[in-house]
Amino acid sequence: MVEGNIDTELAGALRDLVGPAGWLDPTDAVGMVVDFRGLFSGEPVAIVRPGTLDEVRAVVRTCAAAGVAIVTQGGNTSLSGGSVPTDERPSVLLSTSRMDRILSVNSVQFTITAEAGCTIEQVQQAAAGVGLQLGMDWGARGTATVGGAVSTNAGGLNVLRYGPARDSVLGLEAVLADGEVFDGLRALRKDNTGYDLKHLFIGGEGSLGVVTRVVLRLHPRQDHHRTMFAALSDLEAVHELFAMACARDHAGLTAFELVPEIGVAGTISAFGVTRPLATEAEWYLLARFSGTSPVDATAEGFLADAVDAGLVVDATVAVTAVQEENLWLMRDELPPETLFDAKGAKFDAAVPIDRVAEFQRAAEALAAELCGNDGLVYSFGHLGDGNLHLYVVSSLERGSRMDPVLVDEVTAAIDGLLWDMGGTVSAEHGVGQELLDRVGRQKSAVELDLMRRVKAALDPDDLFNPGRGAHCAPVSGAEAEEAT
Repeated sequence: MVEGNIDTELAGALRDLVGPAGWLDPTDAVGMVVDFRGLFSGEPVAIVRPGTLDEVRAVVRTCAAAGVAIVTQGGNTSLSGGSVPTDERPSVLLSTSRMDRILSVNSVQFTITAEAGCTIEQVQQAAAGVGLQLGMDWGARGTATVGGAVSTNAGGLNVLRYGPARDSVLGLEAVLADGEVFDGLRALRKDNTGYDLKHLFIGGEGSLGVVTRVVLRLHPRQDHHRTMFAALSDLEAVHELFAMACARDHAGLTAFELVPEIGVAGTISAFGVTRPLATEAEWYLLARFSGTSPVDATAEGFLADAVDAGLVVDATVAVTAVQEENLWLMRDELPPETLFDAKGAKFDAAVPIDRVAEFQRAAEALAAELCGNDGLVYSFGHLGDGNLHLYVVSSLERGSRMDPVLVDEVTAAIDGLLWDMGGTVSAEHGVGQELLDRVGRQKSAVELDLMRRVKAALDPDDLFNPGRGAHCAPVSGAEAEEAT
């Protein structure tokens, strides 16, 4: 904690700045100081919920003067421990939950301007109200916020068509370490007047400033959908399937997800849904075509081509809302932590799409080598992005836990496999606290140095989210030697 009486003095000053509505005692908000997965926590000096830009500026200046760090939090759905305080340095938790207003929706420009505390679902509903839609979407849409999505460059279910959060952001506003405001709140599609500085804050994990307002790109509403579920003949042919789907309708392909049989069986058991296919396979494809006009022929044509090519052995197309909901349940509830309460080595991995099957099989071989018969590789994810959520667990028995020493060994081995294949250890969840010791081997010394220079220029006193994000990663031994 902060030496002397500064805790009390700072808390009092902050309480005066934000008023009763913007003040929370940490003892009354335990859920806010523990991360979504329950792995990271800390004790903040105070929790503040400013309601206006001026209040954010005042909080930043007050904390900077006191030498106390700021950790910004949206919906606290981070999966890498990036949105909760740390006990390593006194910090104030700044929640954007009161900055939750939709400021404008422009159906001519196809834009929406929202405060950082708006949930993704709020923005989706506001867009739908004028016949448009937001590109971003993921399971935590009712909790995850715009500011959090921007700060982590979140991915989600629609990345294949609309890209990550970065591709949805036209402009943003952020409060800097000195309390000044970066006003990049523009709705322009084109602006060729120098560095596009907003991108420093997108994916910055709250380390360069507090994002307060964002202008987001909207799209024509896709009222026609067809979701299909197919049993794959062979995992090794997934890249051929993807090419086939893109050839049918690249723009209309909005989801291309990999689902394992073990996850399907678990979901059926846990939620009582009907098995979608009579045929059982090791792997399934969950895909979706969307459009402003009917896509039935596109979906059916793709499946016919896939069957003719021997890539799919059985398939079904959802024709009712209930059927579609049940198919997506097979995907949304797949993480083994939630489905089986089983924990082991976890990877938010991505490799080039034509190496997905190779990566999966190589991971299985490594798990067998390191864990013997007890190792199980459990994977699912965004096949069209090459992004697999891969777990190595000792068992799927409820409550099972892998030995921590073995977790470390498996993690190091599979991380090495990822880098050998030109992949990444974080495709969409960010670095936060969890990946600090791992991401340094992925980045060159030059990359890390550039990121640190940016941090030093914008936040020289390390006010924002200290010790989090890729710029904090240690340089690997080989890179450090090369740099000298």
